[in-house]
Parts: sequence; structure tokens; C-alpha cells
Amino acid sequence: MFDVRVGEVVVLRHGQTEWSRTGQHTGTTDLPLLPEGEDQARSLRAAMTGRRFVEVRVSPMQRARRTAELAGLAVTDVDRDLVEIDYGGYEGRTTADISEELGREWSVWRDGSTTADVPGEAMADVGTRVDRVLDRVRDRLADGDVALVAHGHVLRVLTARWLGLAPEAGALFALPAGRYGVLGHEHGRPVLTGWALG
Repeated sequence: MFDVRVGEVVVLRHGQTEWSRTGQHTGTTDLPLLPEGEDQARSLRAAMTGRRFVEVRVSPMQRARRTAELAGLAVTDVDRDLVEIDYGGYEGRTTADISEELGREWSVWRDGSTTADVPGEAMADVGTRVDRVLDRVRDRLADGDVALVAHGHVLRVLTARWLGLAPEAGALFALPAGRYGVLGHEHGRPVLTGWALG
């Protein structure tokens, strides 16, 4: 029995912003793309040409919406479940700064983003959000490809969940600004078919 062609999920991280350039955690802060971020987004257009997207879902943040536009994608839905992790009190801070303050190496994947003063979003809750996104798009794959345009950490969690892994396994899938990955199937199983492309 031969595999029937099933569409792929293309996950695109927005182009460079001021904070992604400096390594600052950017969750709820709605920053625009830098000029180089716009160039990165435009450069994705060629890779998206030739795919038949039956659905394009995008985070409501301007950096994601602008990336979709410049990449030539016709957005079909703005999806709040694709917003970046809420970093709570760590919003706008770098991993190095947080680690120095704590006196130990900090990782959002291991330690989370809740501070004494400001709660952040638990990784399990991010996993629940992206599971909803995947539930919404799986049925569409019979008709073609789906694009999800969003942010680095949330797309990494989504990739882990696609593969049946815990949300924290997103730590294994580095996705630089302005790059994309492809989630597909092999023999009916979810697989990673391309990563950090662009």
C-alpha cells in the first residue's frame, strides 16, 4: 500500500526585531520588524512559491502579520493560540541577564517564566494552546499545505507536540528569526521534514 500525499505544515518564525537581534525575550511586547527582518521575510517568498496553502494562520502580533505579508502569504486566520510564550517578569530580558540575577544558569524550558512578582505562562499551557492549533489544521492537510506564522518558542513547542513530545522538548529545535521548518508525515507518522530553512 502506498502513502497518500498529505500536505505539510510550514512553520515560519517572523523576521528580525530589535529584541530578537539582542536576544531579549519578546512575548506580549508588539515590536515591528527591523529593515533586515523585512528583508528576511521577503526572502521567504521564493520558498513559499509553488506550495498550495489551503490555510495560513498567523499570530496577531505585528511582527508575524508583516512577515506573512512580505512572504507573500494570504492570511486566512489570525490565531491567538499562536502568540509567543508570556514571559511574565522576564519579558524584555536576556537569558544571560536572568542567569546573572539568579546566580545560576536559567532556561525557560527547564525553569519557566514565572518570577516572584509576575507570573509567566507555564510550558504545559503553551502545549495546550499549540495542541488546539494542530487540531484545527490536521484535517486541512488532506487538501494541501498549511502555514503557521508566529514566534520562535511557541513554534518550537508546536513542533515538539507535532512529534508527540513534551512541550519542553521544544528546546531541541532552535529556529532563528526569518527561518522556517516543515512538519510532515512518513508512513503515516508525524515527522520533521525540514528545519531552520530560509
